[in-house]
Amino acid sequence: MTGAATSSIILRTEAVSKAFGAFTALRAITAEFERGAITSIIGPNGAGKSTYFNLLTGALRPTGGRIEFEGRDVTGLPQHRFAHLGIAKSFQITNIFPQLTVRENVRVALQAFVSRYDIWRPRARLAGLVEKADALLAQVGLAERRLRLARDLAHGEQRALEIGMALAADPRLLLLDEPTAGMSPEETRMMMELIVGLAGARTVILVEHKMKLVMGISHRVLVLHHGELLAQGTPDEVRRNDQVKRVYLGQREH
Repeated sequence: MTGAATSSIILRTEAVSKAFGAFTALRAITAEFERGAITSIIGPNGAGKSTYFNLLTGALRPTGGRIEFEGRDVTGLPQHRFAHLGIAKSFQITNIFPQLTVRENVRVALQAFVSRYDIWRPRARLAGLVEKADALLAQVGLAERRLRLARDLAHGEQRALEIGMALAADPRLLLLDEPTAGMSPEETRMMMELIVGLAGARTVILVEHKMKLVMGISHRVLVLHHGELLAQGTPDEVRRNDQVKRVYLGQREH
């Protein structure tokens, strides 16, 4: 695994397809995701973005093709194995414990991960989780909010908390589904800065609608259309692509 761990490619899909009955949501998507980079997946509604995201996180099994993570075939593995391998995700709908404090949310995430993969660890060995939780909250800009109830956070802060919880597993790959959905311009700017900061230590893949955000922070962009890979490349390459201009970039943002 040494070669795989040092490869510039952390995740690869080869001719990945997904059908739901007679409907084909994805057709033979082949793409590579570079280690340490921010890659955005864009496309019009119904393009297959959510389906592809769910395949990359293990939430769905492909009906064809292959998925490799750090050189290992992970196609069809149970979803919990993806987290164990170093893949974490944050969904479009916020998933936190509103009645707990901000710190307790992250501590619970840390304890769940430790307990799940080390069931024989004495409870006393779980000491230090509060300090680890506070360190993660500092990473996502919530250190000063750690004693507040999660339900009292602003929407953008709740999304940042969810990312902090995802980081409890110390993932090498972080997948974010619509991380700025429902956010104000100021919240969007703060989330953009957070994502850029996180990418310094891990690979980030996100599904996002806001083109200014995508083009401003991404190293690479994948464009899906009708379940097919329409284009991929740097933001500048995608901007110049005539097909992309026609089917997506020319549309008004929601």
